[in-house]
Amino acid sequence: MTRTLILGGTAWLGREIAEQLVARGEDVTCLARGESGEVTSGATFVRSDRRLPGAYDAVTVSRWDEIIELSYAADLVTGALEALAGNTRHWTLVSSVSVYASNSESGADEDAALVEPTDLDDYAHAKVAAERATTEAVGDRLLIARPGLIAGPGDTSDRFGYWASRLALASHEPVLVPDVRGRSVQVIDNRDLAGWLINAGRRGLTGTYNTVGSERDFSTVLLAAAEVAGHTGEFISADDNWLIERNVSYWAGPRSLPLWLPRNDSAFAQRSRTRFLAAGGTERNLKQTLEDVLADERTRGLNRERRSGLNRDEETLLLAEICGKATQDPSCSAGGSFT
Repeated sequence: MTRTLILGGTAWLGREIAEQLVARGEDVTCLARGESGEVTSGATFVRSDRRLPGAYDAVTVSRWDEIIELSYAADLVTGALEALAGNTRHWTLVSSVSVYASNSESGADEDAALVEPTDLDDYAHAKVAAERATTEAVGDRLLIARPGLIAGPGDTSDRFGYWASRLALASHEPVLVPDVRGRSVQVIDNRDLAGWLINAGRRGLTGTYNTVGSERDFSTVLLAAAEVAGHTGEFISADDNWLIERNVSYWAGPRSLPLWLPRNDSAFAQRSRTRFLAAGGTERNLKQTLEDVLADERTRGLNRERRSGLNRDEETLLLAEICGKATQDPSCSAGGSFT
């Protein structure tokens, strides 16, 4: 039995790690405020606000086999390191592929240049600062995982799940998509990522890894989502300029088309995963992830208010502008292409 401390553990990835560890019969402690969800049954919960004095007092008396840090906030990361860096055999920091200075080189690996962390309110800058602070404090006991797009049931970002949900909601009606030519999606299932992090920690794996999924054509992902959702309508494509002129955003957030990236950032979804695969990285079938995601989306409501994507009314207005009453015509588009 190993003893793992998760700094967090009540939200999505952290909770999945805790659940898998408990299922393996491991000793798991989650230190968190407890505002993001319930701790998994079988794990020890230490309720603590990490920004308050003495936040780590209850866990500094123990020796840990593994500590997993999920935060990127500078004060949380440095506070935990000051209190706990010397109390563990191995430390895992979950970072992000957002740390890279450029997203223009397809297949770039972990040695690519990083952004300079000059603004710690910026996500990418804060992640780089967290990596550097943790490297300095933990040294050769450190594993840095850099995931990109994470998907799976329970995802509150609403990015990957948007497409399966929208296609199921649309049924036989048309769905608006960006111009997918030359665009990729690189996604890893939350459950696969959690399993790899656990196994890597138990092996004492160190170094930096792009923990990303296979690179797939955007069109391949959309077609797979349509099959799972039972969608029989048309994809209506629009080019970047047309969408931007109508205030449709890239990637995520309100009034967006999720997973769509600017062309000069296309390599964000084309990162090398050679090192990850060599270290035992695996991924489940895309269809299985899509089926599980859609089941979760149905439970939460296909027509619910989302954090990312267009709502169906917004999409319908855009489709009407593109094609008027001819939206069932597969040749109808606004300069984009699905081939």
